[in-house]
Amino acid sequence: MDKHLLKRIAPDVRMGRGVKVQDFVNLYGCEIGDETRIGPFVEIQKNAKVGSRCKIQSHTFICEGVTIEDEVMVGHGVMFINDSDPWAVNPDGSLKTDADWTCIPTIVRRRASIGSNATVLCGVTIGEGALIGAGAVVTRDVPANAVVVGNPARVIRKRIG
Repeated sequence: MDKHLLKRIAPDVRMGRGVKVQDFVNLYGCEIGDETRIGPFVEIQKNAKVGSRCKIQSHTFICEGVTIEDEVMVGHGVMFINDSDPWAVNPDGSLKTDADWTCIPTIVRRRASIGSNATVLCGVTIGEGALIGAGAVVTRDVPANAVVVGNPARVIRKRIG
């Protein structure tokens, strides 16, 4: 099997130096910073940005409108959302196109960590150094250095370290 068939990295991806990308990855129209590691079965869509020295674990979906700053850890199976009221079709029944919706941006600040299977809704900012617990559903902004858990995610303590 041709090794190039195991990854799809579109020509419009801006990739920094020393980036490591595992097999079964789909990257298009995005920006990846220096020395970032991307695990298998990850998709990063157009207009998403991942900073330098990040670790993006397997089965994660980073959609359009997500900005991840430097040195962020994103666990396995993390899902980002960019539409707060998604519909497949317009009121007339026609399929929606890019022109028929508004992407709502999300920001993950430097050195934050997001636990496996967390879901991050659109329009939130995860503060610098924050820790999102595994399985949490982030529905609103997370303060810097806070630890949040649950559904909806709530602050349980300050992160030490």
